[in-house]
Amino acid sequence: MGCGASSAIPTTRIVTSSSSSKNENERRTRTNITDIIQNFFLAWLDGNIDRSSQDYSNSIKNLQRTVNTIESFQDTDECIKYLSQFQNEKAFLIVSGALCETVVPRVHPMDQIFSIYVFCRKTEKYEEWTKNWSKVKGIYTNIAVLCDSIRQSARQCDEDSVTISGTSSSVDQIEPSFMYAKLFKEILFKIEFNNEKEIKNLAEYVRPKYAGNDEQLEIIDEFARDYQVELTLTSPGDDKNLNVLTQLMRKEITGTGWERMGLLLYKMGENEKAEQVYTLLIEQAPNDAIRSTLHNNIGAVYDNMGEYSKALAFYERSLEINKIALPANHPLLATSYNNIGAVHRNMGEYSKPLAFYEQSLEINKIALPANHPLLATSYNNIGAVYGDMGEYSKALASYAQSLEIHKVALPPNHPDLAIDYNNIGMVYDNVGEYSKSLAFYERSLEINKIALPANHALLAISYNNIGLVYDHMAEYSKALASYERSLEIYKIVLPPNHPGLATTYNNIGAVYRSMGEYSKALTSYERSLEIYKITLPANHPLLAISYNNIGAVYRSMGEYSKALASYEPSLEILKIALSPTHPDIAGSYNNIGFVYYSIGQYSEALEYYEKAQQILKVSLPVTHPHFADLKGKIELVKQKL
Repeated sequence: MGCGASSAIPTTRIVTSSSSSKNENERRTRTNITDIIQNFFLAWLDGNIDRSSQDYSNSIKNLQRTVNTIESFQDTDECIKYLSQFQNEKAFLIVSGALCETVVPRVHPMDQIFSIYVFCRKTEKYEEWTKNWSKVKGIYTNIAVLCDSIRQSARQCDEDSVTISGTSSSVDQIEPSFMYAKLFKEILFKIEFNNEKEIKNLAEYVRPKYAGNDEQLEIIDEFARDYQVELTLTSPGDDKNLNVLTQLMRKEITGTGWERMGLLLYKMGENEKAEQVYTLLIEQAPNDAIRSTLHNNIGAVYDNMGEYSKALAFYERSLEINKIALPANHPLLATSYNNIGAVHRNMGEYSKPLAFYEQSLEINKIALPANHPLLATSYNNIGAVYGDMGEYSKALASYAQSLEIHKVALPPNHPDLAIDYNNIGMVYDNVGEYSKSLAFYERSLEINKIALPANHALLAISYNNIGLVYDHMAEYSKALASYERSLEIYKIVLPPNHPGLATTYNNIGAVYRSMGEYSKALTSYERSLEIYKITLPANHPLLAISYNNIGAVYRSMGEYSKALASYEPSLEILKIALSPTHPDIAGSYNNIGFVYYSIGQYSEALEYYEKAQQILKVSLPVTHPHFADLKGKIELVKQKL
């Protein structure tokens, strides 16, 4: 059994609905939602600040016209701790002259600090000193001037977050966030509200974000009362390669304005924000078709977040609605079957997904052209199930069909191609062809870097799987570097108990074990098991992997009774969850056999080794390294009998 958990990526489908006819007298407006585009916050550090004074109150009101979230501090360490907790927002810092020389060197390297302002009475004292710190924008004695400077910086920061400069002719050289920003602005500027209830719902949705900011709350109330303006969008950038990908993404992101917003957030990995948008929409869905779509899409968001029982409930509700409203071979039924199969697979219920995926494929074959991307989705997901079952030749054949369709239907740097390359790489890794595996994984990573935001979860999967190959090739420093990069991304984009984090902790533990650092390995494995116990069903195969790997550490430490106590529950779970000939069951038999050999119980060791050998004969090619390893063990134990 391998120490790591390589992830084939099932493709879950998120769909859009057709909107009802529009009222010709609709009024449209551009609303100020920079809080969604870019989150700003401001910290004000002054050891002598007087929060009860009128000057302080007036200053805060002035600043809140630009930055909604403002916190004031008298203690330096408390302020720095506050700044450190934010990773994806941008911060402005106002610091008093008395503290600037000690505070600025500590906070200047922080990525979240966008600009710093020194507020004091004596400008000449610090003028020369500020030249050493690029983020210090100036020394201010007047609060109104200071507010104007912050307003200019906020505008610049906001523009930086949604535009890009340069004349590169290659999509490989363009920041991927540009494409998403471009689509985001198109959606944002075209959102239309069909009735007063929608306007009221939006106002109520954003009001909590501005609690305590009377001026912004007044603007929201004004918006709810009077909603009208027309918008035009200028589209920057003429890069042909980028535009091909952007145009395709634009076709994928269809529907009403807010539906498109939810879908774009989903594609960017912003799951919680997407869920908020879809939940808001489902309360006002005008018909069953849109209601079904929104149930499906909320299910997809929960699936991404690792909340599989919630995902399944929403997918099944979507299917119920579609069965009533649609003909038997409608493509949306195929989508429902596909997504239910995907969530069952994520829950480790490998006997269920194949039937759902095949039902989805049969509908799509009837309803769609031969090279339609949704057929590729079905082949991809069927391949994932065969991989889970250890039927690697069938898995490879299905993944290859998915790849061929995508090559015809999609541009060369589309994220779905990255999924195909990843999954083919996984099969080659599982059968021991590591150089081929690495080539496919690296191609997948290359595409994802071009097509996705910098901290997207699919990038974390790519780094994880590259780490696995290096681990199998015994290049442990490279493996550890890849796993740690994966973990960094997951910590940013996933909830703290998501299975993806557990997988990466598991794989880091595997490297430490291979390097002989057993205490570090045990810590990582136990953290992985802790997360899996919270998020997964009791008989999920990933729990078996955790128990197996904890057993491996104890075995390496010579604590054989503890090793056996971990290996045995691992085997029992695998017997329930996997097919009888799955290679992971062979790995479990092998590990238990090794423990019995180590404590001198040779007949028991031979029994388990031979069980492992029988499975490998039907599940892996004879050239796989596990065969030679197991043959040597059997010969050795026979010499002891």
